[in-house]
Amino acid sequence: MPLVSVVMPVYNSAVTLGAAIRSVLTQTHSDLELLVTDDRSSDGSMDLLMEFARQDKRVLPESAPERGGAGRARNLAIERSRGNYVAFLDSDDMWLPEKLERQIEFAAADNAPLTFTSYYKMDADYDGESTDFIPNGRVVRARGHVDYRAMLIQDHIGALTAMYDRTVLGARLMPEMRKRQDYALWLSIMRDGFDARGLPEPLAVYRSHQAGSLSSNKLSLVPYNWALYREHERLSVPRATRALAGAVWQSLRNSRI
Repeated sequence: MPLVSVVMPVYNSAVTLGAAIRSVLTQTHSDLELLVTDDRSSDGSMDLLMEFARQDKRVLPESAPERGGAGRARNLAIERSRGNYVAFLDSDDMWLPEKLERQIEFAAADNAPLTFTSYYKMDADYDGESTDFIPNGRVVRARGHVDYRAMLIQDHIGALTAMYDRTVLGARLMPEMRKRQDYALWLSIMRDGFDARGLPEPLAVYRSHQAGSLSSNKLSLVPYNWALYREHERLSVPRATRALAGAVWQSLRNSRI
């Protein structure tokens, strides 16, 4: 069975970190390494990480040399990775026990180097223990197939479900951007000709930390999307404008979900 490198950035996440780590360590696919980068936390997150590392040799924590944000923390972990697959999970989200096993089988069957799954969306105060997700949780459904053109209009991949095949794509790093680093990574993979495949089964749990209205939060990403289109994807002004208009419309439409 292939080794999976699980990448997790951490910053002041002591309250939710334990549930996130346990959801990785209890995977039915156990051949994994959990590469955690602590981004100079001040709340005891690193102490908790070291305790997990003492209990399970698969937990490999490292402290970032300086605060660099989630994207840089992920890259530091990816640079240490050894697995055939690289998967992503944030320190306040969780996986269901069969997530990796099901996704690896799916990726192999479809010969897909970039895959993602559906996931549950829960309130921020979800305790991380209950498995009675429905009807209390909402499911964000994964599209079966996403290409570069569709991805420009909307980020269809939940980062907590994403996994790429390093034996095919190499160790892909996230661009050094303030926000939307994960989106930029998926786009760069697809721009190279690799479409993404979505597994419809919900296999992860996302904690929703929304301050203010969903619409205002979506619209706050507009300048970051514009920078992504122009500076990272190097789209022309007309094409970037069309992509941004489509993205805004989709965001407002999806704010009801």
